[in-house]
Order: sequence, then C-alpha cells, then structure tokens
Amino acid sequence: MGKIITKTISLEEARELGIDSWGRWECEPSSFPWHYSEQETAYVFEGDVIVTANGEKTQITGGMLVSFPKGMDCHWEVRKTIRKAYTFNFPIDEKA
Repeated sequence: MGKIITKTISLEEARELGIDSWGRWECEPSSFPWHYSEQETAYVFEGDVIVTANGEKTQITGGMLVSFPKGMDCHWEVRKTIRKAYTFNFPIDEKA
C-alpha cells in the first residue's frame, strides 16, 4: 500500500497544474473514516486536517499539494474547515 505524499507549493504553482479545472470540496470540523477507490491529488486552499493511515499521522494544511494512493483506508480529523481542489489519477513526484 502506498503512502500519503505532501508538498508545499504556491497557489500560482497549483494553477499551473490546472487546479482551476479540478473538482472542489469543503468540509467543516468533523471526524470520519475514508477509503480512496482511486488515486487522488488535492491542493488545499485552507484548513487543518490530521489524516491517519497505516498507523501514521499526516498533518495537512493550506498551501499543500497532497496525493492519496488508490486503495488507502484512513481516518480524517478535520480540525479547521478544509477547502480543496481535487482530481483523480494525477500523481505527484515525491522528490519534487
């Protein structure tokens, strides 16, 4: 099973990736399980989330590009309302 990949980028860099054509999602503070049936990449405009997967916690905040692998089961703890743009099957380079 893959892992969550995060990278801090500017809004301008995110726009160069095409986020203006991606879907949008927003969630108020809450806690819930989630399963990724497809590989998802998201750019987080704002928010504060802890995602726990495979025993590892990943903090996700505004200005981050995040990739979740296909098949991942995780738990989301939204601590501050999150707003993100997302797309499927758009991998990011872990080393970039």
